[in-house]
Amino acid sequence: MIRKFIIERADPLAFRKPNFMTGTSRSTVSPTDSAIARQIAQELGVAERQVSAVMALLDEGATVPFIARYRKERTGGLDDTQLRALTQRLEYLTELASRRDTVLSAIREQGKLTPALEREIMATRTKVELEDLYAPFKVKRRTKATIAKEAGLEPLAERLLANPALLPASEAKSFVSPEKGVSDQDGALEGAREIIVEKMAETPRLVRKIRETVWTSGKLGSSLVKGKEEAGAKFADYFEFDEAINAMPSHRALALLRGQKEGVLRVKLAVPHADPRDHPAVREICTEFGIAKKGRPGDDWLAETAQAAWKSKLEPASSRESITRLKEFADGEAIRIFSKNMHDLLMAAPAGPKVVMGIDPGIRTGCKIAVVDATGKLLDTATIYPHEPRKDWAGSLATLASICKKHKVELVSVGNGTAGRETEKLVADLSAKLPDLNLTRLMVSEAGASVYSASELAAKEFPDLDVSIRGAVSIARRLQDPLAELVKIEPKAIGVGQYQHDVDQAALARSLDGVVENCVNTVGVDVNTASASLLARVAGLNATIAANIVAYRDKNGPFKSRSELKKVPRLGPKAFEQAAGFLRITKGKNPLDGSSVHPEAYPVVERISKKTGRKLDALIGDKAFLAKLRPEDFADAIFGVPTVKDILVELEKPGRDPRPEFKTATFKDGVEKVTDLKPGMRLEGVITNVTAFGAFVDIGVHQDGLVHISELSDTFVKDPHTVVSTGQVVRVLVLDVDVQRKRIGLSLKQAPGRVSQAKPTASSGASASPFDVLSSLR
Repeated sequence: MIRKFIIERADPLAFRKPNFMTGTSRSTVSPTDSAIARQIAQELGVAERQVSAVMALLDEGATVPFIARYRKERTGGLDDTQLRALTQRLEYLTELASRRDTVLSAIREQGKLTPALEREIMATRTKVELEDLYAPFKVKRRTKATIAKEAGLEPLAERLLANPALLPASEAKSFVSPEKGVSDQDGALEGAREIIVEKMAETPRLVRKIRETVWTSGKLGSSLVKGKEEAGAKFADYFEFDEAINAMPSHRALALLRGQKEGVLRVKLAVPHADPRDHPAVREICTEFGIAKKGRPGDDWLAETAQAAWKSKLEPASSRESITRLKEFADGEAIRIFSKNMHDLLMAAPAGPKVVMGIDPGIRTGCKIAVVDATGKLLDTATIYPHEPRKDWAGSLATLASICKKHKVELVSVGNGTAGRETEKLVADLSAKLPDLNLTRLMVSEAGASVYSASELAAKEFPDLDVSIRGAVSIARRLQDPLAELVKIEPKAIGVGQYQHDVDQAALARSLDGVVENCVNTVGVDVNTASASLLARVAGLNATIAANIVAYRDKNGPFKSRSELKKVPRLGPKAFEQAAGFLRITKGKNPLDGSSVHPEAYPVVERISKKTGRKLDALIGDKAFLAKLRPEDFADAIFGVPTVKDILVELEKPGRDPRPEFKTATFKDGVEKVTDLKPGMRLEGVITNVTAFGAFVDIGVHQDGLVHISELSDTFVKDPHTVVSTGQVVRVLVLDVDVQRKRIGLSLKQAPGRVSQAKPTASSGASASPFDVLSSLR
């Protein structure tokens, strides 16, 4: 069976399910499915029935957000994190099962599949184990060993390996055959050695032992490539470096491998051993094949063959596999950090429906201005030139004042790039001169704004608008609602990761897409105001259906009920089932349409209303009354207690926004450049990026400072994400400043009242430069 558990956005309606709650699925479950479910259950520490239920739901076309929110009865309450891990393992194990079938078929065709080998293949739990077993049977190009076998030297190799008492030179005499390309005894012995070396390199048990020896005992070292001192200055920490490969942190591994890729570092993996004649891996080879120095005629020749097998085959292969294993670990950790930062940024507090002026700062080309109304609609644009070379400060103030008065601007969102602080000072001057405007100014990250402004999406939205003005629109809108605006930008362009260009791009994209999908569906989407970009991220929808929703809305006016969505072209029953609970219609015909209660569960609310004698309008928002109700009294065979609990919580405050309260950081006046900083200063800032080794903070000097992991808290911190998150407003103490290298050392643990409890939208830091070599490689 080819499992289609990853729902392609291009066709979310690929599967159909006749009964949405009973749990019926395929009529039969294959032995492979059962084995996969059993293994995943063991690995994740959940019941096998839970895994099987998720597998069935995924086969039916359900999405992770939908399963997590609306199918708790069937899954036993698995959350989205567990479901993402489950689907990832399901993909891997399904691919493994498919590859296993291919391997069995290939060996069977060769007539070499024994019952014992088949059992061993069926027992494999990783792709590496499977390929180890398949290696001896894999059709490969002609090797030296292949040529030697063609010359009839395989019997010689088998004889010498089996009986060390034989004298190799004497045994080789009878295999000399010029017509077969074996001109003398040395040639015969060389061919026999090639055959044995290949045999040793393809013995699965030995390969596994040596791989683990290299992984557990190996040290990965690096040295400078001659002549690369200046070009590779950022890798200075790795010019003479080594560390146990199985203990190397993700960020160091990725830095080392980046240096190798750029041709600055020479990287080598070695297993330390005191006696160069007694390598641990060679000992493993000798033990596996019964090779020992006992004074027999063939002992030395066989020992040399073991050395050759290690040097020519097993050392390169095991080193390569160990480095690949390290890279996979490092990628996984970097992707985890990127995804966590992305989640925090997307879930940052929105300023809400306010009139916002966005300013994209610039020097020579001027500052681009865009004003959007409370719904994000563009109202006005302008360009001012307060900085070099024009220095039109007064004219710029006049333009800003006129625009603010005309559109009743409430918030001013200033991009944090070049000339950002200088432009913020202009807005501060405006507020001082015209306090009646009641302006609130904020520095906002420009990360990804230029990517959006040059995108096809921006071109369609603002075909007649200059690219730089589009950037100002993005800066304004991301203050109103960071989630709604940032979904328009490729996640990798937002710049909250570590080595995002070095990690597995497919795995990174898959993880980030999952984060965006989770965030969008956790918050919910107003179907009457959302952009097509935001709608496309709703569970069950895709770009085509999202565009159709917007087109229908433009033609027919706002949706009045969720059921009206069924009239949208290509939004069929399956898409409606998946998406409806995440789409909100405020002030519609049915108040439940503005909540996360799924339309399929409306009968439950009606039952609650009937049994309690309270009308729906009276039920909604009455927290005290709802708290007294017992979910068990309203559950039935279709909607269990978990679903009823969720419904009662939602009725307390329908459509609540799970994001925190909006807060902002206030940068200190007079501190605008790195040269303005002095050790001992206490400043307010915004965390822009969290890495494995600490957190970067924008303190308003165009250069992010680093709070090393050791300065995050008074207690030991293993993972910085447990203490801080991207977008958080913090108070920091300046520890040290290196103006020449643009490095700023900060501390949280030495700054009283240091961390806010809320994550603001006014975050910055795309321009962050590294405090150490690791961050410089982001």
